[in-house]
Amino acid sequence: MKLSFYGADRGVTGSCHMVECAGERILIDCGLYQGTRELDEENSHPFGFDPASIDYVLLTHAHLDHCGRLPLLAKRGFRGEIITTAASRELARLVMLDAAHLQEEDARYQTNTGARRDSTGQLTAPLYSVLDALNSFDHFGRTAAYDQPLELAPGVRATFINAGHILGSASIVLQLTEKSQQSTVLFSGDLGKSDGPLLCGPEDPPNAANVVMETTYGDRLHKPLGPSIEEFYDAVTNTFKGGGNVIVPTFAVERAQELLYFISQGISHDRLAKSTQVFVDSPMAISATEIMERHLEGLRPEIVKLIREGHDPLHFPGLHFTRESAASTAINAIHAGAIIMAGTGMCTGGRVRHHLKHNLWRQESSIVFVGYAASGTLARRIIDGAKEVNIFGEQIPVRAHIYTINGFSAHADQAELLAWHKQTGAKQTFLVHGEEGTMRSFATLLANTRVELPEPNQVFEL
Repeated sequence: MKLSFYGADRGVTGSCHMVECAGERILIDCGLYQGTRELDEENSHPFGFDPASIDYVLLTHAHLDHCGRLPLLAKRGFRGEIITTAASRELARLVMLDAAHLQEEDARYQTNTGARRDSTGQLTAPLYSVLDALNSFDHFGRTAAYDQPLELAPGVRATFINAGHILGSASIVLQLTEKSQQSTVLFSGDLGKSDGPLLCGPEDPPNAANVVMETTYGDRLHKPLGPSIEEFYDAVTNTFKGGGNVIVPTFAVERAQELLYFISQGISHDRLAKSTQVFVDSPMAISATEIMERHLEGLRPEIVKLIREGHDPLHFPGLHFTRESAASTAINAIHAGAIIMAGTGMCTGGRVRHHLKHNLWRQESSIVFVGYAASGTLARRIIDGAKEVNIFGEQIPVRAHIYTINGFSAHADQAELLAWHKQTGAKQTFLVHGEEGTMRSFATLLANTRVELPEPNQVFEL
């Protein structure tokens, strides 16, 4: 029995881990690296294993840094089965198609400008196409239900438990038997907060000999949610008084829906003006909202009750969903009084860059960041105080008011991670999915367990 690491090792993105047992090779996630140009290029490098040798992929959730290389895996020879929850299956289709579209769009832009060249000077192709993404859907097989064990093969059993991070997210327990040896490996996936407004919190984990655990916020505590919501309301109110727009770079899955809920509540309780205009300028966020309302099993009972009684908290007067590019472009004619939510959250692609181009230089506008921004991303450069940034080949001065509101995170913070880990009773813990300094800080807090910080391509015997 072996456990190997091929992504999110001493880094935040690109999750990909492998278990080998009883002749089977099982991947847990296969995500994109996101951030610097060097990380983008790493996506095209060999996986570190033969994709054709993989029998199963177990997908913890549908964020791009966990599912985004699945089309590439299939393109390079994977012929096995992808298993995930019903909600994650729908969201992953949405996320991967959007990623393929953006890659094709970026490749066309770079080709037209002559900027996208490989080490030999040749123009490079997108990592994968929309057709590659569509072809990868053929590999989605059985659907996992929470707390229902799935027999993958003799000696390999998988159980998905609710991770409370986004709709459909799961931690995954593998029960392994090879000859006379038995072991368990628990993959945390990304863990959510216990007090999120829409989703049920993470399920208590079972005991496991080995735990592979995310550490995204392993070195800090989140700000309380209440003050964060008030800070958001104040940012909107002050910006509108100053005659500007509020641009919110938004992750389409979960974060966009939470913000809609908070805006709806703000309008209902007179913290925001009844006339507030909100534009969700993200086809993916719009579809993700529709998917959430089809999968009520992951939502808190009080939210389900509201929806079933016809009081959907994700829809309100003044809300505009803009799917078409022409409608998106028309938003740029609005100079004041609009909340514009657009992807991506790290500003690495999508329509948000157009809105930044039209508002970032305006002193009266505000940019409100409500999620994690990886090192090297446009979002991180703005947050870190850049005086100007390059958007579509133009140097745009940063004059807008910049807000960073951390209390909206969909990740568990240090205290919640420690409480979750304590319940596992792990003898051995592998820390992944975090910046290296964060991992080392978190490692010092773990007791009664051997801690490893795997390096890329490192293999461990279980």
